[in-house]
Amino acid sequence: MNENNRKIAGQQFVDVGIAEEHAVAFASGIAKNGGKPVYGVFSTFIQRTYDQISQDLCINNNPAVLLVFWGSVFGMNDETHIGFFDIPLLSNIPNLTYLAPTNKEEYFAMLDYAIEQNDHSIAIKVPHMEVISKGVADTTNYKILRSKVVKKGQDIAIIAVGDFFFIGEQVIDLLKQHDIYGTLINPVFIHGLDIDLLDELKMSHSLVITLEDGIIEGGYGQKVASYYGPTNMKVKNYGLKKKFYDRYDPYELLLENRLDANLIVEDILTLIK
Repeated sequence: MNENNRKIAGQQFVDVGIAEEHAVAFASGIAKNGGKPVYGVFSTFIQRTYDQISQDLCINNNPAVLLVFWGSVFGMNDETHIGFFDIPLLSNIPNLTYLAPTNKEEYFAMLDYAIEQNDHSIAIKVPHMEVISKGVADTTNYKILRSKVVKKGQDIAIIAVGDFFFIGEQVIDLLKQHDIYGTLINPVFIHGLDIDLLDELKMSHSLVITLEDGIIEGGYGQKVASYYGPTNMKVKNYGLKKKFYDRYDPYELLLENRLDANLIVEDILTLIK
């Protein structure tokens, strides 16, 4: 936050320095006493606060807001500061809602909701890549665990989380060249599943693809795969392999993990054969 914004915020702005654990406990205390704390932190540093998020904040169900920045393959790229472990870390803590906006309007709508509600703790996976503006206000009811069907099709469903929604859009467009008109879904929530929607997909789809900007193991996609386990639905998860990457080029890392629209379409065509 620059000096001008600090002056505007006045006493509402508190710089906790590099004491991330204290920051979460401090935010929990403010929320417990009726305040509306918003704690912005780089994803790599929120890893230090797991105990405070779980024990101080979420056990007490205090409505603080956590803004998770740089939780992306495009964030910091040295092995001691990579931040793309956030989805497994945060999405499995009880009483914590984790939201993943795909555009500017959705982000601000989520932020407004998170600040205004009093039910529980909310984290938002802040978009890190170029933030797209849809130019339309978002009117989603975030009290209901529902995903957004952005394009309705059949046979193939692409569930694309947050920043990687643009890859999902590219895949859907490329599939049309093969006369495949798939469904594109923005999951919105990444701490749980829209069970009703997943059940609906079973009626007209045979393959679900998940895309997420983070490691696959313990992430959103594996929740989807686990739900479909007893069914005939095929699921293919795309994300990063669980590994400490160091001084990497993000575009090379994406290709290494086949996080590219053309490669994903290639895989889809192989799978449906």
